[in-house]
Amino acid sequence: MRQWNQFLEPYKQAVDELKVKLKGLRAQYELEEVHTPVEFVTGRVKPLASIYDKTLEKGIPFEPLPELAAELPDIAGLRVMCQFVDDIETVAARLRLRKDLEVVEERNYIAHKKPSGYRSYHMIIKYPVQTIHGERTILAEIQIRTLAMNFWASIEHTLNYKYEGEMPEDIRLRLERAAEAAFRLDEEMSQIRDEIQDAQQYFSAFKESATRSYQEKKRKKR
Repeated sequence: MRQWNQFLEPYKQAVDELKVKLKGLRAQYELEEVHTPVEFVTGRVKPLASIYDKTLEKGIPFEPLPELAAELPDIAGLRVMCQFVDDIETVAARLRLRKDLEVVEERNYIAHKKPSGYRSYHMIIKYPVQTIHGERTILAEIQIRTLAMNFWASIEHTLNYKYEGEMPEDIRLRLERAAEAAFRLDEEMSQIRDEIQDAQQYFSAFKESATRSYQEKKRKKR
């Protein structure tokens, strides 16, 4: 187990660092007082049980070796959630420009959805991690998707786990229809994007004004 802990530690470090950096991207947009393409960010290191399942699927040894790292580029995984479909390309473009990572592969499952109905934008990156033994470059996967896409993908993942990949036909068809409904929702939201953003800015300004008013009243009571 010690070998696995040593093998996975740089991945954990990479996830922690990338989460901070991607959340920082959101903060920078907020400081500019413009629409931020990043709604929120999550990250995880693939559990050992999932790594084991992948090694069986790929027919590779279940050992903490460099060969495993090369075969499984998603041991470290980040998800960037966006409000609008157009935001996804904005985030991807920002990542391509960064000097602290290198994009080595991109998969557009939005333009080319999976047969199940799955939609998301995947980027495989190389990311350097500083360790006590020197720099180690690891592979990580960043998935960029809308909130609707993420909701659907979470449900599909849960059902696949329940049925061990052998989903009943009626459930599969319902999921496909749900995927199309989620994408139509994204398209509708994109059509009224300007209205939504105006409303969000108005609401934010109202909250700030109310907060200042409340703080001023508290100050006067002292």
